[in-house]
Amino acid sequence: MVGVSKWPLFSLLSPEELATIRQACVFGTSANEAIYVTHANEVFVFGVKWGSSLGPGGSHSTIVSQKLNCLRGKKIISLSYGSGPHILLAVEDGQLFAWGNNGYCQLGNGSTSQGRCPVLLNGNLRNKKVKEVACGSHHSMALTQDGEVFAWGYNNHGQIGTGSTANQPFPKKVSSCLQGKTAVGITCGQTSSMALVDNREIYGWGNNNSGQLGFGSSEKQLTPRRLTALQGLNIQQVVSGHSHCLALTDEGQLYAWGANTFGQLGNGKKGKYHAPVQIMASIGRVVEVAACHSTHTSAAKTNSEQVYMWGHCRGQSFFLPQLTDFAATDDVFACFATPSVMWRLLSIEDEDVPTVAEALWKEFDSPDMADLTFRVDGKCIHVHRAVLEIRCEHFRSVFRSQSSEDQREVIEIRQFSYSVYRSFLQFLYTDTVDLPLDDAIGLLDLATSYSESRLKRLCGQIIKKGITVENAFALLSSAIRHEAEDLEEFCFRFCVGHLTRVTQAETFWQSDGAMLKEFISRASRCGAFKN
Repeated sequence: MVGVSKWPLFSLLSPEELATIRQACVFGTSANEAIYVTHANEVFVFGVKWGSSLGPGGSHSTIVSQKLNCLRGKKIISLSYGSGPHILLAVEDGQLFAWGNNGYCQLGNGSTSQGRCPVLLNGNLRNKKVKEVACGSHHSMALTQDGEVFAWGYNNHGQIGTGSTANQPFPKKVSSCLQGKTAVGITCGQTSSMALVDNREIYGWGNNNSGQLGFGSSEKQLTPRRLTALQGLNIQQVVSGHSHCLALTDEGQLYAWGANTFGQLGNGKKGKYHAPVQIMASIGRVVEVAACHSTHTSAAKTNSEQVYMWGHCRGQSFFLPQLTDFAATDDVFACFATPSVMWRLLSIEDEDVPTVAEALWKEFDSPDMADLTFRVDGKCIHVHRAVLEIRCEHFRSVFRSQSSEDQREVIEIRQFSYSVYRSFLQFLYTDTVDLPLDDAIGLLDLATSYSESRLKRLCGQIIKKGITVENAFALLSSAIRHEAEDLEEFCFRFCVGHLTRVTQAETFWQSDGAMLKEFISRASRCGAFKN
């Protein structure tokens, strides 16, 4: 699969952070917000324009990733976003979480208050387990594991499918209108909804002003109605764009209908199509189609691994499918969609075959195959001697200097705390560091002792994020003591930039006299006292 680096927003993350990403989704009116999941199943959000969709509970922009602790360890199986934006997220055990914009009850919690933190919604779904979610502009849908469809939120065009146009504050079952069918898939346009049922037929409801429901007219539909134009075909996939739809049959045939101002139907013509027309019949069997409710872009992949795009592509209108050099439909949205959002939750790796990084992460501190144990503060950490020798010059030197008789199976560590030493060993397995500021200072001490320059830089990044006027001078002292030049320069500039408040902090005057003298002299040379 394509990596996340093709989306401009991810250029804000460090290479170390990018290496941890297993799943991701970019959304927002300017593709300016994102959510991603690490190999350790930790969920992070970040963005350059604040929206309550970010989820950590704050009310400000952040270009620094923030962890959603309430989702830690949960394996995401489906994610979708609205235009507000609002977020729906389903995890492996069937739990459904929602947060973000809620002006039209699209969070399904009965209120119109913004949701700044993920809220569990299963209680409002009769405690059903959810396997798939979909969002329109301001409405939401969920598909349960037993094939029931629930919808809620904005309903001005009947997109909730309950027979009225009143907004729906709580999830309401709509599959009762599907003539007893069991749904196997759902998708949303901006103000329309669709479900794929077990016999591979499509049902649609909601706005139909551009013919996006495919019924042959432009009348809105307040309850689910079967798309008869594709009767007899076995539909494998249906996706919705802003106001157009694409459907793929089991034989690789592609059909499209709805709005076509930018050529998003790909039939070489302009103008709305209120009923499905076949597309791309000449280029071979299609195995995947892609569209997103926030764009007018379409894409498809054939069984020969060729990727085509059409519609609105970076300001240009392509009325016929254009062959690209891409390997995945996701690339089309990264490089040509406006905005450059993701049309689905992107999986970076094939989860069926663990990567080397995933395999190492899994084996860290696992006693099953470990051949060495460190005991720190009375607690054990299980590791593999070969991994430590490959990754760390300190261990390589120690192990190679020992005879086979001298090699111990348990090594006592007294110089460092358990949390610090465990973070160090975990770094050797995962190449990442995630620990509180106080422990980061201790880990910086360890990294200096073991001559681990990369680890020093990662500790410096954590310390930089946690610097305040109260601790800035103490952190400067630590950086100088550990010869962390980049961190030292950062802390010094911070102290000079907040000179009055830093010098009023209690920790400043508790510092070593020689350190104070050196700081004042250095700050003076930088012109800090010229006024």
